[in-house]
Amino acid sequence: MTLTLPYWHVDAFSATPFGGNQAAVMVLEEWLPDEVLVQIGAENLFAETAFVVRDATGEADWELRWCTPTCEIALCGHATLASGHVLLGRDGGARDDGGVTFRTRQSGVLEVRRLGEAYELALPAIRSAPSEHPDAIALLGAEPVSVHRSDLGYNLFLFEDETAVRALQPDIRGLEKLGADQFICTAPGDSTDVVSRVFVPGGGVDEDSVTGSAHAALTPYWADRLGCTEFTAHQASVRGGDLSLRLDGDRAWLGGPCVTVVEGRFYL
Repeated sequence: MTLTLPYWHVDAFSATPFGGNQAAVMVLEEWLPDEVLVQIGAENLFAETAFVVRDATGEADWELRWCTPTCEIALCGHATLASGHVLLGRDGGARDDGGVTFRTRQSGVLEVRRLGEAYELALPAIRSAPSEHPDAIALLGAEPVSVHRSDLGYNLFLFEDETAVRALQPDIRGLEKLGADQFICTAPGDSTDVVSRVFVPGGGVDEDSVTGSAHAALTPYWADRLGCTEFTAHQASVRGGDLSLRLDGDRAWLGGPCVTVVEGRFYL
């Protein structure tokens, strides 16, 4: 018997089609086998596919999981924003206050709220510390000013300016061999406070379009450097995306719009 699943293709952190980061959002009645979720992620071939099921524990409104084309991952920001966009637009998908919460398996409870015509997503702020990463630096093709790393696999490389970040031509296949870490290259922006590019080839994404989880690391990092808790950011990928960032204690709030470009059914 064919299983029919509702399906949305959302461009997150973009107000118009063809920008931001693509995510598939699929609302399930119950969890499918883990290997099937990854197969669906491979079929969709986006950086991430988000799967949501009503949370039976009462801890949150929905349970949320994410799959790349190759594996399940612990945290994805843009697909969470996309999930909030879908659910906040459905009858019964949100709370009375217009927000929605997600229980995740490794990243706690996440929240998406309406923010005018856009949305705001709360992620755990990911702190990093000064470090070294000579293997990665050799593959980036340029020498950063400094390196910060977190125990969660987020590697931040500070460059002098936006031009340097945009000019990077890293050895993607070499970075892939270093595992599923994120390699986040950042600098002060020209038209925004912060600019970045993010490479995750070990996780199946050579260069990500707009990376919510990377900005959960960039928010506390740049809050310390800029001496303020609210600022703007741009991810300088081919598609590109703009975000508002806000540090609130141990949470990083990421703001931006979403647009649905496809709504349909997935036949399994």
